[in-house]
Amino acid sequence: MVKVNEFYSYNQGELPKGCQYCVKGEKVVIFVTGMCPRKCYFCPVSDQKYGHDVQFANEREVREIEDILSEIKAMGAKGAGITGGDPLMKVDRVCDYIIALKNTFGPEFHIHLYTSLNLVTSSILKKLFDAGLDEIRFHFDLDDEKLWDRIKLAAEYSWDIGVEVPLVPDKEKELTQLIDFIHDKVKFINLNELERADNTLSELSERGMKTKEQFSYAIEGSLITGFKLMKYAENKGYSLSVHLCTAKLKDRTQLANRIKREGEFSKRPFDIVDKEGLFHRGAIYLPELKPGFQYREELSKANKVEILAKLTKLLPDLKKITKAEDDMMVIDTAKLRILTSKKIVQKKSQAIKNVGLVPAIVVEYPTADQLEMEIDFV
Repeated sequence: MVKVNEFYSYNQGELPKGCQYCVKGEKVVIFVTGMCPRKCYFCPVSDQKYGHDVQFANEREVREIEDILSEIKAMGAKGAGITGGDPLMKVDRVCDYIIALKNTFGPEFHIHLYTSLNLVTSSILKKLFDAGLDEIRFHFDLDDEKLWDRIKLAAEYSWDIGVEVPLVPDKEKELTQLIDFIHDKVKFINLNELERADNTLSELSERGMKTKEQFSYAIEGSLITGFKLMKYAENKGYSLSVHLCTAKLKDRTQLANRIKREGEFSKRPFDIVDKEGLFHRGAIYLPELKPGFQYREELSKANKVEILAKLTKLLPDLKKITKAEDDMMVIDTAKLRILTSKKIVQKKSQAIKNVGLVPAIVVEYPTADQLEMEIDFV
């Protein structure tokens, strides 16, 4: 009987090193490009990212390496997972990032990377290894075995090699064949519970697959398929580690722990951080940019330079009338507002309104996008 572990997932053998960091929320996810040589019917990548050369570190848009370094510091990350698209579409960029992260945070900063076999060559793998990549995870095409042998190229280097595949319920036979093929070539296999994605690439519904519960994205039968494969590997006596990564792990453990870390590491003196890592804080808005219908769209269209100049001019007077210390009131350059403590907003709400501004108490994520959970105008 396979037993659930403390992370709501299942494993035979040791968890992969990259997963050990991830389940604790200690890894930054670097989406290095949306470009990809494949078009998988189960792909979870959003329409805004797939096929576009865009970059993100968690929720933070990346325009330069400093954006990645800022996100790592904001969450106190101990490692990074590099994904896409297919990162090998931009292998030189990936290598530059690996080198920069190792130089900045030290050789113990653990980095793993996901890729298909489509672009794998000896020279590309050598570039990645020489840059300092610690762990490489391959996505196999279950419908076509012609590239499977390329995984042997990775054995030339002393890094951890693994395979990571989605548990498509009607691919049990192909997944079994995959385990037979890789069991003596890799250190581990990650079997991911399949989830429906809200994008145009996903064709799971069209292929007759449905979610197992009304409010779940997890596909019915996926987890059962994983249990069967774990039992198969055990009965065959294969030495590779098998990790069945559940949707529950991603939501309740990995993401939850990462949010808590970001709350802990990125909080300002005025922030109150709750047990889930969310910020409770005061926020002061210009009337034309207060939260409401199409708030994010209005922010994106705002003249940032002009708004920041206006806030900079207002800040000294605002500190004076609220008697706020310098570190208790700052300009939020991302959402074009002024942040302060919940207490200051509560006590000085009328004074703030008297100068034509809009005070509020907000509860929001500590992530780069600062997603609002609650807004209470006072």
